[in-house]
Amino acid sequence: KLQFDSKSINEGFSRVAVCAFVASLDPNIEELTDIKTAVSEAVTNAIVHGYREKEGKIYITVSIFENNIIRIKIRDKGVGIPDIEKAMEPLFTTSDDERAGLGFAVMESFMDKLKVSSKVGFGTTVTMEKKIRGKKL
Repeated sequence: KLQFDSKSINEGFSRVAVCAFVASLDPNIEELTDIKTAVSEAVTNAIVHGYREKEGKIYITVSIFENNIIRIKIRDKGVGIPDIEKAMEPLFTTSDDERAGLGFAVMESFMDKLKVSSKVGFGTTVTMEKKIRGKKL
């Protein structure tokens, strides 16, 4: 479990920490890259969209299950998402800057499963799963 401030500088820390935990499964470079990218997208979404101009906490839980399945939960206590289905559409963004609106699409393409749950005013949880082909624990 990790908890850190919703500052952009912590995005790099989050992906390295998750990959260090997963390293015991001996993932290949492609699997590590997929995980790093998905974690980066989820954490960036929490920082940029979840907390917007405010600062808050981001919570990450990583678990390893039978058959080398990893589950990563990334949660914020930010503004929440009023329409998850709409938010998951490629190119949709709530940001006024030059964001591409591809965060959820990227997460979905790099992980085996993606689930997003949210409540307006209470925050969002992104749950991702991936099977690691490396050694069995």
